[in-house]
Amino acid sequence: MSADAARGPDGFVRCPWSLSAPEYVAYHDTEWGWPVDTVAGLYERLTLEAFQSGLAWITILRKREGFRRAFAGFDPAVVAGFGEDDRARLMADAGIVRNAAKIDAALANARVVADLGERFVDLVWSFRTPSPRPGPDEFRAVTPASTALAKALKREGIRFVGPTTAYALMQATGLVDDHRSDCEVPDAAVLHAAVEAAAARRAEDPGRTG
Repeated sequence: MSADAARGPDGFVRCPWSLSAPEYVAYHDTEWGWPVDTVAGLYERLTLEAFQSGLAWITILRKREGFRRAFAGFDPAVVAGFGEDDRARLMADAGIVRNAAKIDAALANARVVADLGERFVDLVWSFRTPSPRPGPDEFRAVTPASTALAKALKREGIRFVGPTTAYALMQATGLVDDHRSDCEVPDAAVLHAAVEAAAARRAEDPGRTG
């Protein structure tokens, strides 16, 4: 264990960033890096990562239920049908981040994702980048894969996503495992097995539905 490793109250070592708030601990342990391979799940993560741009992630986590209510549970087929009244409702909703450019991007992206369907999941997962967990002194915010993913998403019409946002999406959804090498929660082998299972499902049945 490195000298600056962060040990939680339960005695387990975690990535240091996760221990600054209870919401971070829960997100770190149960979501960050775990595979997300559904259309709605990836649309939610894409939307939240875009809204986070320029803000602290804790702000998004604390407003997450508000986002889910405002964006119809992140069902892209429903959000794709939002009109001007819905946009006005979102702009007035204190339960989310009221940023016009980000809201417009979320609505436009819903139309793209709804049209792509499972092909959206296949596209995102095609940029999965298996690699060892980073050491305590390693930090990655952009990679060649995230740059390529951002370009691929933009070609499809996805807005408000650059290489940094794309990498955050990859970290959040299992495309890379950026838990530190000394992080004990979640267990590296368990997380790896879950990601491999998700990748195998897509390889066996690309474009699957449900």
